[in-house]
Amino acid sequence: MRRIVLWAMSTLTVLVLLFSYHTSRSSTALVAAESRQVTTTGKSSHSTGSTPGSSSASSTDSAGQDPSAASGSTSSSSASGSSSSGSSGSAPSSSTAKTYSGDAVMTRYGNVQVQITVKNGKITAADVLQVPMNDRHDEMINAMAVPVYNQEAVSAQSAQIDVVSGATYTWQGYTQSLQSAIDRANL
Repeated sequence: MRRIVLWAMSTLTVLVLLFSYHTSRSSTALVAAESRQVTTTGKSSHSTGSTPGSSSASSTDSAGQDPSAASGSTSSSSASGSSSSGSSGSAPSSSTAKTYSGDAVMTRYGNVQVQITVKNGKITAADVLQVPMNDRHDEMINAMAVPVYNQEAVSAQSAQIDVVSGATYTWQGYTQSLQSAIDRANL
């Protein structure tokens, strides 16, 4: 009889602990993911009133200044992927930082578009202009994955970056857009 009571109590304890376990979808994890999303995409771009489905972007460098104001050249992009950068005769190894936008790559969940900043022939920064943020799940995944992809792009100096688990579709769009931005920068 003591064994049956002991077994029943331990089973009940395990069930209570199992049902009270907080998964990664708890409110504290979502709040942390949302705060990271705000800080990572807050400096990347802002849209101006273009036609629906296209966006025109302007970015700031690490000092918070618009690089087009200092160098006189600008890089803009639309959803069709057109981009212009600097004068046609300039070499990518100039001492001023220039930005290059990649193509907007359509993924299963939305467009992904990357912009790189190049100085002295090296990628000094990578930012996303577009990334899927349709629901809380997208926000949570991309808030964690995009900063990792941005850091990997700068450290690898190429589009050969590792995938973050759970963000495979974002990785596919990110690497394709990153490669087109690298091609535009002639790196």
